[in-house]
Amino acid sequence: MSGIKVIIKRRIVFIFFAFFVIYVGLLGRLTFIQIINSTEYQQKALEQWTRDIPIKSKRGIIYDRNLKKLAVSATAYEVYVRPAMIKDKEAVITALSEVLGIDKDTVAQKMTAKKDTVLIKKKVDNDKVKLLREKELAGIVFNDDSMRFYPQSNFASYILGFTNPDNQGQDGVELTYEKYLNGFPGRNIVMTDAHGQMLPGSDTKYYEPQDGLDLVLAVDEVIQHFAEKAALNALIENKAKRVTAIVMEPRTGDILAMAVKPDFDNNDPRKIPEELKDKWDSLSDKDQLEALFKIWRNPAISDSYEPGSTFKVVTSSAGLEENVVKPDDHFNCIGHIIVAGKKIKCWRSYNPHGNQTFVEAVKNSCNPVFVEVGQRLGKEKFYKYIKAFGFGTPTNVRLPGEAGGIVRSLSGIGPVELANNAFGQGISVTPIQLITAVSAIANDGYLMEPRIAKKVIDNEGKTIHEFQSRIVRQVISKETAATMRQILEYAVAPTASSYIPGYKVAGKTGTAQKAEGGIYVSGKFVSSFCGFAPANDPKISVLVVIDEPGGAQHFGGVIAAPVAKSIIYDSLRYLDVKPQYTEEEQKLMQKPLVKVPEVRNIALKDAIKELAKYKLKYSVDTEYEHNMESKILDQTPKPGADINEGSIVILYAKPIE
Repeated sequence: MSGIKVIIKRRIVFIFFAFFVIYVGLLGRLTFIQIINSTEYQQKALEQWTRDIPIKSKRGIIYDRNLKKLAVSATAYEVYVRPAMIKDKEAVITALSEVLGIDKDTVAQKMTAKKDTVLIKKKVDNDKVKLLREKELAGIVFNDDSMRFYPQSNFASYILGFTNPDNQGQDGVELTYEKYLNGFPGRNIVMTDAHGQMLPGSDTKYYEPQDGLDLVLAVDEVIQHFAEKAALNALIENKAKRVTAIVMEPRTGDILAMAVKPDFDNNDPRKIPEELKDKWDSLSDKDQLEALFKIWRNPAISDSYEPGSTFKVVTSSAGLEENVVKPDDHFNCIGHIIVAGKKIKCWRSYNPHGNQTFVEAVKNSCNPVFVEVGQRLGKEKFYKYIKAFGFGTPTNVRLPGEAGGIVRSLSGIGPVELANNAFGQGISVTPIQLITAVSAIANDGYLMEPRIAKKVIDNEGKTIHEFQSRIVRQVISKETAATMRQILEYAVAPTASSYIPGYKVAGKTGTAQKAEGGIYVSGKFVSSFCGFAPANDPKISVLVVIDEPGGAQHFGGVIAAPVAKSIIYDSLRYLDVKPQYTEEEQKLMQKPLVKVPEVRNIALKDAIKELAKYKLKYSVDTEYEHNMESKILDQTPKPGADINEGSIVILYAKPIE
């Protein structure tokens, strides 16, 4: 019996000792947690109790030069779920799927995440959030957000660009001026219990978000509308691949308009192209992205093309500045010129221009004359001016993706290459380079850096930073620039399709055959016009480039010049530039108005008779050799236009084949 008692006592002592060891261990562990390592565990507890809710800042507004809104931040929401608060899981999944347009399985999978708060969707508009609120389902949480909104959809799309779902600029000025437009997010820090409910009496910290600054562009919304309308009409009428139109203020370099058609919707820049819809899902992510990049690429600054005869303004300016040619110098065109044993034809080789002054040669766009001017200059001097006018290097227009054009190195220029360059072949330019160069002639020879943005302001309109207009260099003297303005005004005679009564328009047309893989492609052309007005006091410069016109005509004087005319006329009237009519123009305007008859697709002799019925004069464009039996391909003005009796209708005729 005593042996049993001893065993029991030993067991009691053992148990007591075991509990003592456990007690000491627990006491030691608690001491370690609460005293020695208390900071670490306090931090972990705080992380569990604390909810750090980000508060999005609003992106700055983008204005035109007259403070008209082009891009704004619209109210939106982020939709979350709090799994611990959900009472009816199936109802929540169904509601989110139906309202937000998300597959049920996707919503259910997101809700299985072991998180206090799970993001379901960003950038949800107010109407959808309202529908979800009306369902009064526990566990759905809404957080204030904002989304980029472009009130006019595809208006100025290549200027404005777009943002990603996180409101970060991805293209256009949205990307260039990201550091100004994108503000700093705020935070709301609160203490919650295990169910996510805010702890009563707990501290909260609220850090207010700082909204982005507003950007004021140099663009004029009204002139941008003029350019976009004219470009779209030209795209449709000429069945072209693309049309680009740029309007610049020569004195400042301000880009008043930059229109490209076709374009894209800034509100939905990732919309699948119509021609790829059927095979979109079969494309790789890389191919899909490349397809979108082709849409987003800005042709006005990124695409290089041979300028053709519009480049003759550079050759002319260089020749006059270096005094190798004078306005009244005489030249004799025999339809071609021989350079290093190669015959280079005049575009009108079938009917040579014959004896002409240099001024007349510019108007006639006579290739052999410009070849001779290039020879007189020599490649070193000529290339000095090509570089000085800004070709071969980006203009620093401050839009993403600007190209520098293609200018050969001087060592690669022989007699034939020099001759071709002199009349705009064998050299590639971007539209922004060309209008900047022509604007230098309008600006007394001073080359300006193109300016797309004027300033950054806060929400009270106070200027935070101003982007000053900048003179790059003086390329030609004021005297040479003045002479060039007169020559280019003469080139736009009353018989030209860019002529506007009362406004002295100066300019040059161009038609260049496109090259692919180093070979000129038959039937593919780039038609263009570049000029400014009024010639005696230039307010605007305009460039129109029509890429691959597919209609009956492809000559710049026929299809590009009327587009520029429309933009110039509308813009000058909007800018309140008063017309100054000559005596002849005043007399013509006093005559009654008549509607231009339809004379296309009939013989020249019949067209002349038809115009005579309406007391209208005519001028036959000399792009083609023609006779009285020649067929009328086109006419300017178009049928139905109201013009004064005695006005000139330009006819474009071609012999019947």
